[in-house]
Amino acid sequence: MSGAIRNGLTLVDHHVHGVVTAEPDRAAIESMLTEAVAPGPPGTTAFDTQLGFAVCRWCAPLLDLDPLAPADAYVRRRLELGNAESARRLLSAAQVDAWLVDTGYQSDAVTTPAELAELSGTPAWEVARLESIAAQVAGSGVRAHGFGDALTEAVQAAAAAAVAFKSIAAYRGGLSLDPARPRPPEISAAAGHWLREVERTGSARLDDQVLIRHGIWAALDTGRPLQLHTGYGDPDSRLHLADPSLLHDFLAASQHTGTAVMLLHCYPYHRQAGALANLFPHVYMDVGEALNHVGARSAAVLAEALELTPFCKMLYSSDAFGLPELHYLGAAGFRRDIGTVTGAFVADGAWSAADADRVSEMIGSGNARRVYRLAAPRTG
Repeated sequence: MSGAIRNGLTLVDHHVHGVVTAEPDRAAIESMLTEAVAPGPPGTTAFDTQLGFAVCRWCAPLLDLDPLAPADAYVRRRLELGNAESARRLLSAAQVDAWLVDTGYQSDAVTTPAELAELSGTPAWEVARLESIAAQVAGSGVRAHGFGDALTEAVQAAAAAAVAFKSIAAYRGGLSLDPARPRPPEISAAAGHWLREVERTGSARLDDQVLIRHGIWAALDTGRPLQLHTGYGDPDSRLHLADPSLLHDFLAASQHTGTAVMLLHCYPYHRQAGALANLFPHVYMDVGEALNHVGARSAAVLAEALELTPFCKMLYSSDAFGLPELHYLGAAGFRRDIGTVTGAFVADGAWSAADADRVSEMIGSGNARRVYRLAAPRTG
């Protein structure tokens, strides 16, 4: 029935991270309920947020607690069960049909795609992060004049196993990228400067715009979808520089490649992202982690994203990291929200029930399977 919670809706989480492998204490749990990198003022808790309330409302029953259990009771029960058992319960309850896992962030602290698949009972594939590949190339002993070719070769090699690439250019100078493909002399000069900095500081953090652009164009050349972080993120990003509308010239310049460009997260610029998906045939978007973080307002955000976005251009993702609660909440919340939003359209006579069902399936999994060329969903 359209408008009901779509418990049977098939989902592909097209951008997600692993779950934490260590046993988190309360402070660690709360740290993963926020994008902040420091705790709140003394006497406050991250559970006093829309996301914290959602955890206590929707995750508590999966841990044998009543809905809306107090945060203290929730944390106590989670610690009793242990991280592995909590993760198995929450990940299996998410009933996600496939995970596309970004392996480029704190990979030593979270599960690999294979480990996430084992915990959840669901297939998982890797999304390779371009900045991480560049760091590996920098550590290989390559010289400046050979860096460009070495990075191209490393990206091509990664494409053999990864289903997509991701760039965090938004965190490394912002999205107002020069749209032109960098020329070899530019790449060599930039590589020389960066490699000297790596040797001097011991840090392989890549923030050189020429090298970031070279990695992005190398990824586009593989034909694998390119994911770009946009919008809300941690304090390492400047929100005004993560507005996806800054990508307009780059999207115009890359359109001829035919490679899909996936605008991730987008909030609070989800309407801008929808406009770009409407304008450019190779551009797609999601609202990602925003649906978790805005909690009880999530259906409104999803409805706004659907205003201009062609329905064949929107995908589902949770962007969950660390806490399996986030993997579960993303899936369960999306099913509720898409039912609420499309159900209202049907009730108003603007959509047919059949169209509501068809669009929900497209956004939930069909678009991701088409763009990432994934196998058909499991049956039985």
